Amino acid sequence: MKMLINVAETVVADALRGMAAAHPELIVDVENRVIARREAPVEGKVAIVSGGGSGHEPLHGGFVGHGMLSAACPGEVFTSPVPDQMVRAAAAVDSGAGVLFVVKNYTGDVLNFDMAAELAEDEGIQIAKVLVNDDVAVTDSLYTAGRRGTGATLFVEKIAGAAAEEGQPLERVEAIARQVNANARSFGVALSACATPAKGSPTFDLPPGELELGVGIHGEPGRERRAMMTSGEIADFSVDVVLEDLRPTDPVLVLVNGMGATPLLELYGFNAEVQRVLTSRGVPVARTLVGNYVTSLDMAGASVTLCQVDEELLRLWDAPVSTAGLRWGM
Repeated sequence: MKMLINVAETVVADALRGMAAAHPELIVDVENRVIARREAPVEGKVAIVSGGGSGHEPLHGGFVGHGMLSAACPGEVFTSPVPDQMVRAAAAVDSGAGVLFVVKNYTGDVLNFDMAAELAEDEGIQIAKVLVNDDVAVTDSLYTAGRRGTGATLFVEKIAGAAAEEGQPLERVEAIARQVNANARSFGVALSACATPAKGSPTFDLPPGELELGVGIHGEPGRERRAMMTSGEIADFSVDVVLEDLRPTDPVLVLVNGMGATPLLELYGFNAEVQRVLTSRGVPVARTLVGNYVTSLDMAGASVTLCQVDEELLRLWDAPVSTAGLRWGM
């Protein structure tokens, strides 16, 4: 498969060098694999640090900036960052008000962030953690015990980031992050497999006439495979699966997320179908975001994330944000 790379071994480093050139408002440490806000640490402000394998851009590095993350740790493609990265990131952005680790529920991420928390606390940094596990497709998968962490990560990082920006204390920022995760559910669909630079070919076999319902962001198997469906049929299935588990009583934030290779023309059309289903089910929509935010390299497909919000969570969602991957109100 054709890829716009030099060699597979330098893909992440090359991307980080390019990010540094494009975003002088960030400090991008290519050697140590840490992306941080240039003005960090901010006195009296809780820092938020996240990270994970590369290949899901703009998650997480693209969400470093005002109103979201203080720092992010990119691992190799689909590989967890190591504890030393996380400790280095925490030390770089800690103002003394504490650091919140946002961790997607994948075994490597969980183990490494747990170890990093212990090491950081040994250095006198107060650490809190929140685990994102919003994917309703399957209970266990190739990379996880329990539900996978997917699209809700964006909601957690944005809303908790806004709370931290306001100067709320660590305990409150952590509680808000946990509330967002508890209020959010996701479901993804793959139309094609992704290809990692190291492999150079599809990571799993998905015949041309079929799709994978409930796929994970690393290509993990979902609930079932079916013959190709229309956008409306996919929306009916995906939204109903999410609503069966979430059962919202408040308005919802909607994320219609591309997996990396699906053009906006298709995503907006899919969003129209998602909105149709929500309206028919009597679910009020507070805000909608459409685009490629939590991707899986070059996978074609989409995911739907719903997060029910009260007035405070909606206010924090609407608060100004300025990052490479998400910005409004600035």
